[in-house]
Amino acid sequence: MFKKITFRPNKRTLLVLSILFLAPLMGEAQCAMCRAVLESEDNTAVAEGINNGIVYLMAIPYILIGALFFIIYRKMRS
Repeated sequence: MFKKITFRPNKRTLLVLSILFLAPLMGEAQCAMCRAVLESEDNTAVAEGINNGIVYLMAIPYILIGALFFIIYRKMRS
């Protein structure tokens, strides 16, 4: 009744999984550096500026990809 599913990873799958596994470790290391700089300063304006910069850096690629998908959608619809 139920079909048995077997998983046999190939080299490509193992490479992608290892990159996805190590990516949070690399990202966390960078956040520790920013946190140390911000904790050492008493100026909250610097911390607010860095937080705004992070939001801008994160938002721009999503906006560009969204615009690209919207253009593709309009071209395929007409």
